[in-house]
Amino acid sequence: MELVLCTRNPGKVAELAALLPASYRVLGPEEVGVSGELPETGDTLEANAVQKARWVHHRCGLPCIADDTGLEVDALDGAPGVHSARYAGADRDAQANMHKLLQALEGRTDRSARFRTVIALVADGGERLFHGAVEGCILTAPRGTGGFGYDPVFAPAGEARSFAEMTAAEKNRISHRARATAALLEHLRGATAG
Repeated sequence: MELVLCTRNPGKVAELAALLPASYRVLGPEEVGVSGELPETGDTLEANAVQKARWVHHRCGLPCIADDTGLEVDALDGAPGVHSARYAGADRDAQANMHKLLQALEGRTDRSARFRTVIALVADGGERLFHGAVEGCILTAPRGTGGFGYDPVFAPAGEARSFAEMTAAEKNRISHRARATAALLEHLRGATAG
């Protein structure tokens, strides 16, 4: 089965490709002739995921999946949330985003947070949403060199290590994206079996 993964983020492409079985051929938008900036103007993770998948599906006609992920920090009333990628500005600078987050949390004892992913599937049969979340906390300084985004400052619950200190396989066993992808795969398996 072919799925178009509606993202230009190479970190997301690598993670999602690793999470999907070999029976699924993952294509990027460019591979199906879709170019241009993916729209992301929603006020929620759900709205952004659907918007991106719908936009690409209308241009290629193939089943499309798109995700939107946010880091929700309790002490910051859920920020950066839907604005996680652009928290420190429009250029999506991961280092600047982490720096701004750590400054905002300076001196705070409540560092609880969660990563939340929403995956949208848009195909001729309609639209579906799949959710995944992982609880954890924000560290006081970045640690590790793996992953992408906020991974160096996020430690999942029950772990002393940040996501960036884990191997890709370790992260993929427990991550928010892995949980949302598992729900997507369960749906796809049911759809192809039925």
